[in-house]
Amino acid sequence: MLAIIGYIVSNEWLVLLFPFLLVLGGVFLLDIKAIYYLLWASIPISIQFYFPNGLSTDLPSEPLMVLLMLGVLAIGISKIKQVPATYILHPITILLFLHFAWICLTIFNAHDKVIAFKFAVAKFWYIIPFYVGSLFFLRTLKDYKRLILSILIPLASLVLIIIIKHAIEGFTFVAANKVIHPFFRNHVNYASILVVFLPFVWFYHRVQTKHIFYIRLLLLSIGVMFLAGIFLSYTRAAFVSLGLIVFSYYIIRHRLIKYAIVLSLLLSSWWIYSLVNNNKYLRYAPNYEQTIAHKDFESLLSATYKLKDISTMERVYRWVAGFRMVHRHPWMGFGPNNFYSNYKSYTIRAFETYVSDNPEKSGIHSYYLMTAVDQGLPGLFLFCVLSFLSLIYGEYLYHRIKNKELKLLLMAALLSQIAILSILIINDMLETVKVGPFFFLNLAIIVGIDLHTRKLSQTSDPKNIQNTH
Repeated sequence: MLAIIGYIVSNEWLVLLFPFLLVLGGVFLLDIKAIYYLLWASIPISIQFYFPNGLSTDLPSEPLMVLLMLGVLAIGISKIKQVPATYILHPITILLFLHFAWICLTIFNAHDKVIAFKFAVAKFWYIIPFYVGSLFFLRTLKDYKRLILSILIPLASLVLIIIIKHAIEGFTFVAANKVIHPFFRNHVNYASILVVFLPFVWFYHRVQTKHIFYIRLLLLSIGVMFLAGIFLSYTRAAFVSLGLIVFSYYIIRHRLIKYAIVLSLLLSSWWIYSLVNNNKYLRYAPNYEQTIAHKDFESLLSATYKLKDISTMERVYRWVAGFRMVHRHPWMGFGPNNFYSNYKSYTIRAFETYVSDNPEKSGIHSYYLMTAVDQGLPGLFLFCVLSFLSLIYGEYLYHRIKNKELKLLLMAALLSQIAILSILIINDMLETVKVGPFFFLNLAIIVGIDLHTRKLSQTSDPKNIQNTH
């Protein structure tokens, strides 16, 4: 009643949020774990909100992130003596915080220190709730299942609504970017979260062996619906990532992840060298008049192959600038989130497209190259070591544990992580609320299962470990 009266008097709609914030505060004090699940449930339905001063935030997920970050830090500080050293000294934890420490160090060398500092703060409130918080709150398989269900229900509901809206539009390529609003910025965000979360749908379906038939059928139907959503998004990166996670399943099963990573690095290095050597990349400069946006997916694929698609060639335009920026500042980079404010003077006019004025102020569209530009080559090295070590360690762990459900969960996390790392090749999505949280969740799942397995090996008879739940 007070909120309604306040709204009538002030004509400010934010006053209406007061009762909900009061309830949220009560839940926070009584059971912070509920806030953790609420945060994950809010991620699919979060929308980007712009304030009059030009700043933006994702509602309701970002305020919940900050709230949970404060709660996790308070718990960690108050119970620091009870936190097992194995959590802190785990190689993945050490690498993650080394990566974050390097980001903080590059702030001092940044061209614009204010936006660099904001980037570091935002990274911190991703790491604490989604990595540290996951290690705090996810202790049993029941916790993991509850987490997956918290995301699955709102995300599946959204996919169903979007497919119905798209059907009304005739499933056209042009409508694919319209029917997803306001919950997704573009079709890439929408397709990416579906690909990244799909392995967990597979896991949840596989562990429902004790439930009645229609629940498994429902989960199978949701998985098929997700696949339909990915296909109807007409997102090339999502198609490639989907094929890659199917292929990666067998790579992990046959202990080949190390060889796959080495092969990927060799091919990437060879490709970069072949383009840079004698400025060969200049031969691929697009024809300005013919490089346009396309209104059907078949034409888009054909234009991509012929290097005449505007989104592909705009990426190349920025990548060329990015490589030149790395050459200029290879060690400390230009500073976190400093690509946009510096890249125009490093571009080459021959690669310019109709959208090169970049009014939306978007990034370089390659997270790896962006990391090298913003944080220097050491920053890229730390991020790659963190990412690749998590996959190698996860594969090793997968073949060491005996519990079937834990193996399935670990496989889902590894496949989800591979999907994220492949999407990042041509997108900057680790700082977006639809994809970034899953990167840290996957790391936490690997560490959590590892420490759980170590604990069992120390407290149980080795002969009985495989029978211990």
